[in-house]
Amino acid sequence: MKMAGAQAMMEVLRREGVEVIFGYPGGSLLPIYDVLYDTKDIRHILVRHEQGAAHAADGYARASGKVGVCMATSGPGATNLVTGIATAAMDSVPIIAITGQVPTFAIGKDAFQEADITGITMPITKHNYLLTEAADIPRVFKEAFYIASTGRPGPVLIDFPRDVQQAELEFEYPDRVELPGYRPTLEGHPKMIERAAELIDAAERPLIYGGGGVNAAGAQAELVELAERAGIPATMTLMGKGGFPEDHELCLGMPGMHGTAYANYALHEADVIIAVGTRFDDRVTGKLDMFARSAKFVHIDIDPAEIGKNVLPTLPIVGDVKRVLGELVKKVARAKHSQWHDTVAGWKQQYPMGWKGDGLKPQFIIQEIHRATKGEAVIVTEVGQNQMWAAQWYPCREVRQFISSGGLGTMGYGLPAAIGAKVARPDKAVWDIAGDGSIQMNIQEMATAVQGKIPVKIAVLNNGYLGMVRQWQTLFFKNRLSQVDLAVGTPDFVKLAEAYGAVGLRVMEESEVRGAVEKAMAVDDRPCLIDFAVARDENVMPMVPAGGTVDDMLVD
Repeated sequence: MKMAGAQAMMEVLRREGVEVIFGYPGGSLLPIYDVLYDTKDIRHILVRHEQGAAHAADGYARASGKVGVCMATSGPGATNLVTGIATAAMDSVPIIAITGQVPTFAIGKDAFQEADITGITMPITKHNYLLTEAADIPRVFKEAFYIASTGRPGPVLIDFPRDVQQAELEFEYPDRVELPGYRPTLEGHPKMIERAAELIDAAERPLIYGGGGVNAAGAQAELVELAERAGIPATMTLMGKGGFPEDHELCLGMPGMHGTAYANYALHEADVIIAVGTRFDDRVTGKLDMFARSAKFVHIDIDPAEIGKNVLPTLPIVGDVKRVLGELVKKVARAKHSQWHDTVAGWKQQYPMGWKGDGLKPQFIIQEIHRATKGEAVIVTEVGQNQMWAAQWYPCREVRQFISSGGLGTMGYGLPAAIGAKVARPDKAVWDIAGDGSIQMNIQEMATAVQGKIPVKIAVLNNGYLGMVRQWQTLFFKNRLSQVDLAVGTPDFVKLAEAYGAVGLRVMEESEVRGAVEKAMAVDDRPCLIDFAVARDENVMPMVPAGGTVDDMLVD
């Protein structure tokens, strides 16, 4: 069957099960958008900035487990995707970024709106392509979806010149993908799994340290079974939230810079750490040569490049964490470790999570959102203090329930990612926990949500500061507050929401919080923003200073 390149692209997307594209048109994409005009079975959501398209595709992918798709024109459109692609790469999120490109005969000649986007994104994509022949379209797109979604997931970019979009080809959809150099290891080595079980059985103070790989693999059930069978407490990173139910008696919450004190003490004192789908991020380890010095490590990860990158494991196991854990559970002995549990319980009693002082507290607001949503909402965050408070005070029970920019720490991520998450999970309440600084970086995507009738909820924890930077300056730079005060020039968020056609609410007192949250929950045809006037000088605690150790932890 003969068709144009743009039509071939849409046909492949159909066959790959794509339901939605987040995009922004431009000159080099006109043939594709002309085909989209007649396309009824794939929804296109018009964002207001290309960065928003990448973050929305990312949020969609994290919430659904499917590949997210975004699209932008050549030159500045393509370069505007870069931050979103880097965000997805750092957090192992499967997205396909399609960029228009100038015609093949103009490439390399500084044509209008030309940029070498494959060169620019090479370090931040799992793979990328420059299409030069229309006949390659079915194969390239099929490979791209396969690469993005298998092994350690990640972003793939396809640069699509305008003349190739218009060229004709004989469409043949490949039956399978042939990539001899790409064969992810799925099954863990049986001998290594056996030895890991022996090491765990011999442990007196074992600890599970889980990361985003648990969520990516959907391995919650296997992880819980391991913990319950062998009597092992579990701590989950920011990316791993929900990979182990946070209301489970063995869960210690999040470790690291703003993790619970008891999770950090458990990591420090453990004698065997089972690291599952995690990369030993510096925000958890702090000073590497002082991290968990008494522990032996079992490191399970699908990406062999992560094994030994930061921490040298006693026992490395390369494989899909769901499959490896499924085999490991069969081999570990039943245990209780009651003395270890008593020690952990003592830390929990000595260092409980809480807050002090007067004023409207962010922690209280997030607790109220948790109560109102019965702990069942999908929580998306911006970056900064708001992100850490959300991680601390919204316990999650399910995988894909907590969505946040972890590795790159991208301000402006939350609102567009929440839009993508809501499109993926229309049955769920989706809340973006935001700060007054971060929300302004992509506030224009409010128009996207209004146009698409996407009823995301936005809780702006408005303290009139770039809060996390202010906290660091207060604690470590003698309170010399440099360029962090947003009190002057910040818009009236209620009026701004209304100007976009959304619902805007303002909360000044604790007594108003629950009512405002319930009003927001009742809005089902447009976004709703609540501007919470929170205590200006509230800090996120506990805190381990960057590059520090547990001994440096500030608890109160």
